[in-house]
Amino acid sequence: MLHSRLLEYIDEVARLGSIRAAGARLHVAPSAINRQILLLEAELDQPLFERLPRGMRPTPAGEALLAHIRGTLQQYRETVADIRDLHALGSGEVVIATMTGLASGVVATAAASFRARHPRVRISIRTMGTQDILHAVENSEADLGLGFNVPSSTRVEVCWQMNTRLGVVVSPHHPLAQLDTIPLARCTPYPLIFADRSMLMHGIVAEAFANADLAIEPAFHTNSIETMKRLAVSGEAVAFLSEFDVAEELRDGRLAFRQVRDAFSNNIISLIRRDKHGREKHGHGLAMLLLADEITGALQPGD
Repeated sequence: MLHSRLLEYIDEVARLGSIRAAGARLHVAPSAINRQILLLEAELDQPLFERLPRGMRPTPAGEALLAHIRGTLQQYRETVADIRDLHALGSGEVVIATMTGLASGVVATAAASFRARHPRVRISIRTMGTQDILHAVENSEADLGLGFNVPSSTRVEVCWQMNTRLGVVVSPHHPLAQLDTIPLARCTPYPLIFADRSMLMHGIVAEAFANADLAIEPAFHTNSIETMKRLAVSGEAVAFLSEFDVAEELRDGRLAFRQVRDAFSNNIISLIRRDKHGREKHGHGLAMLLLADEITGALQPGD
């Protein structure tokens, strides 16, 4: 027991309204409980209970202490449950719904790191569009969801969120890679790679060119982030992606990422999970929570 039994004594006396009843519930002599409460009241110089003819009732000071006690006891029970889960964390499955570029980058990195420490936990990574990510988490088809501009929902909780604007992605040998930041107009002489209209990314990029009054005709349209990256690696084509989409390629030097000056609107990346009601209904393991922490760590700037 990491905390004093006195916390349980006070909690039970308040719930049952009687030292004698609390003693019977806890299998402790009522005189021992009474003595401990009196000592604490003397230490605090405040009565914690009103002694009434028909029982005990917390004073305002007692109510304040009870709020602390019940929070402490609840945290203790949750910690004990987590420790037991750790002992049982030898098996199970965590399903992650995410987008293609994230799946092959930060999610793959986090999943591999997690499973190296927990080799019997199975991890399923499923790629899908933004709306489908939300639906998969809402409907308990996925434990975690990671995507850009995921719609808000009262049925999910946001574990982590960050605004990561799109930027220019090119080969490290591309002329634009020599610049620290890039005016959007400098991209127009090169073959442009656009996400197709089925992707939210298309609207962000198209709007930026329209706002800059730049008439362009993209050389490529695709709904595949992997294809965008391969096209950028292979020549002078310019893609517009998030830094997280190309995390692996940046690490091994196959691509370069550069910010565009005041061009693109917000591009919010979110890690979501089921809300509390959904987790209680369908169950959730410590493995999911630990993997969420692993992914969040991989998403931190500079990682």
